Amino acid sequence: MRAITIPEPGGPEALVRADVPDPQPAEGEVLIEVAASAVNRADLLQRQGFYDPPPGSSPYPGLECSGRITALGPGVHSWAVGDEVCALLAGGGYAEQVAVPAGQVLPVPAGLDLVTAAALPEVTCTVWSNVFMIAHLRPGETLLVHGGASGIGTMAIQLAKAVGARVAVTAGGPEKLARCAELGADILIDYREQDFVQEIRKATDGAGADVILDIIGAKYLQRNVKALAVSGRLAIIGLQGGVKAELNLAALMAKRAAITGAGLRARPLNEKAAIVAAVREHVWPLIANGQVRPIVDRTLPMAEAAEAHRIVEASAHVGKVVLTV
Repeated sequence: MRAITIPEPGGPEALVRADVPDPQPAEGEVLIEVAASAVNRADLLQRQGFYDPPPGSSPYPGLECSGRITALGPGVHSWAVGDEVCALLAGGGYAEQVAVPAGQVLPVPAGLDLVTAAALPEVTCTVWSNVFMIAHLRPGETLLVHGGASGIGTMAIQLAKAVGARVAVTAGGPEKLARCAELGADILIDYREQDFVQEIRKATDGAGADVILDIIGAKYLQRNVKALAVSGRLAIIGLQGGVKAELNLAALMAKRAAITGAGLRARPLNEKAAIVAAVREHVWPLIANGQVRPIVDRTLPMAEAAEAHRIVEASAHVGKVVLTV
């Protein structure tokens, strides 16, 4: 098969399309003929040599895909050859075929086309696991989403609104903030011009955000704690602003706040399967009834993966960039 490989770490030009061996489904896995994948910032880190795939997983980038099942490994009874699906991957989405544990596979939601479905697995699993399963966002609470116009951000806005929460977002510039408002964001903060701590306090009568979903990391740590409400929860899912920071623990304790950090890629298979099952139960009905939808900025052929990486690296998109096989 053909796949996007990374012979040597580097810039977008390091992505090389090449002939590679066909994958074979192991016990408990299905083989998917890939229709599309989507670009995540983790793919950019892998290309740069900073985020290796977990041992035993595909060496090619791509943390999600959509397609059709073409073969079943031993012990798989929950899927059939020919099923149209999308899947959460540890790697390998930038290829014509990928083998994936059956517990990480989801049906294409009703009313959604196969290519668009590729934009769903990573964002839905990341948002649902962090905002709802870990941080326990409740109706009536305020969620602050950093990077509201990103793939993660556009999904977080919609899911939080669907459960009755109030949503604040940070984004760069009026155009991206307008797109966030269209999706339901209530509080719009331009991080280039405004201090999000002051703005979230102003919008909540001094209370702060009950939950913060953060893709920045170290650079925002102290300010995020200041922006939290009493008993607030800070969920860190990205490190775009660095990995090390100082924190006033007295301020954290005074707010009785909690900080969590979680990724998806390296989690044990049983944990990933539990997240995927929760997403299928809680999120898939919202997509089927049109209350929530994937936001796709643009679709490019897989052969143009380097250009897709340039777009995501420059943050020149809203939602997801999808690659088609």
